[in-house]
Amino acid sequence: MSAPFIFTLPPELSAKEPPERRGIRRDQVRLLVIDRATGRIEHTRFDKIDNYLRAGDLLVFNSSRTLPASLRGCECSATHGPCMEVRLAERLPDDSWLALLVCDQGDPFGCGLLAGMQIDLAEGLTATVLERDANIPRLWKLRFSASGAQLVDLIYRLGKPIRYEYVSAPWDLDYYQTVYATEPGSAEMPSAGRAFTWKLLLDLKRRGIESAYIVLHTGLSSYMDDELDRQHPASEEEFFVNRITAEKINRTRENGGRVIAVGTTAVRALESVANEDGRVTERHGYTRLKIDNDHRLKAVDGLLTGLHEPEASHLDLLSAFLPAAKIHAAYQEAIRRCYLWHEFGDLNLIL
Repeated sequence: MSAPFIFTLPPELSAKEPPERRGIRRDQVRLLVIDRATGRIEHTRFDKIDNYLRAGDLLVFNSSRTLPASLRGCECSATHGPCMEVRLAERLPDDSWLALLVCDQGDPFGCGLLAGMQIDLAEGLTATVLERDANIPRLWKLRFSASGAQLVDLIYRLGKPIRYEYVSAPWDLDYYQTVYATEPGSAEMPSAGRAFTWKLLLDLKRRGIESAYIVLHTGLSSYMDDELDRQHPASEEEFFVNRITAEKINRTRENGGRVIAVGTTAVRALESVANEDGRVTERHGYTRLKIDNDHRLKAVDGLLTGLHEPEASHLDLLSAFLPAAKIHAAYQEAIRRCYLWHEFGDLNLIL
């Protein structure tokens, strides 16, 4: 992580509640706009984003729906083993899951977790602990006693949204969804698109600004280990780019429009399927793509994203759009102007 991405974020700038609980609409958060060519910074409100878009532009959204990915369970044994939070990270191709297991007592990660343990999660749902993940040892591979739609239904009945310490209350799952989310699978909200309302989307369409959708199921943003988080291990995330979206992107580029990713997840999905000429093809797969200042963007021209905390891996991705020094300058100004960070905070448009 380069020095420009090390900065001090005052704790009072963490958004502690959704904007709707702060007395404003979700589309009335603030918007920091950075010009890629000049580095010029402008300050506006999100519902005025149309001032920076033009007919022929294409917004690409991640329509993954947030799971209530925090489950409670206890080891199934005659001696009543440890109870824990099962924090789902991602579903693997063989239908097993990776999860962070955080025990209630003592060292959260040192409470006798072993392969073969069974965890009772209520309503007949159990999970068998298989093995540690080879890439991210904090995660364990689990096999649930249910699968498919039945498992998703149980997760929605039993789980709660993953909540970090800066969030002031356990807000309902609805606050962690974008209005256009359809495909359940994200451990945490793809939050860059949270500020969009249906009214704003329709207004943009009337102005000739098109929309397209991909799916990338997001994993965990933190493994509750500062050192591991600083290393930014790349998790393997499932994505879908359908034929209609691929055609829209290719047509936009052919016609001279801009392809603007709504969220770093959309960037990862599109850059994973683009060829050297920037053409995008339909694909379903998993990606570990890490994007940084050495990556030449092929499919994406602009980015709408949140404000990212110091040393976050997302800042590496931003450096594919802008030099690190310009990102740092914009972030310092955002701090001076008291922008709010994290999933319920303000947004940043890079064009």
